Amino acid sequence: MLNTKKIFVVDDDVFTSAIFKQHLQKLGYDDITCFSSGTLCLNHLQERPDIILLDHEMGDLTGFDVLIKIKRFDPNIYVVMVSGQEDMMTAIDSLKYGAFDYIIKGDDTTYKITKVMERIGEIHRLIEQKKNNPFNKLSNLLTSVFF
Repeated sequence: MLNTKKIFVVDDDVFTSAIFKQHLQKLGYDDITCFSSGTLCLNHLQERPDIILLDHEMGDLTGFDVLIKIKRFDPNIYVVMVSGQEDMMTAIDSLKYGAFDYIIKGDDTTYKITKVMERIGEIHRLIEQKKNNPFNKLSNLLTSVFF
């Protein structure tokens, strides 16, 4: 079900973007768009991505700048910051500004991406279950009638 989600990969390293895209395709995702800059990503947000893998260090804008603008556009987009920096404050700030997770680039990056995508899928399934729960529908109906 989650494999129908639209994914943006934003990294100024074309080789890294290609690896991430290929890995996501192996996981069953097919709607993947790569951007080489934060500005290009921001210019395409109207395409409504569900998940964005965002590099922290890019030439035109920092990952923080792009993250903040993405979250202002739509706070429900899952943004995963992917960075070569192992700085704890960078990771904390990413999460503080709304990133879903922070991945440090290394030999196991694709494994970490797999795990993050699984977590996003599980959250998505739980949200859908809650929406389709008959008790929630009844509660929403009663709330709208009486309040």
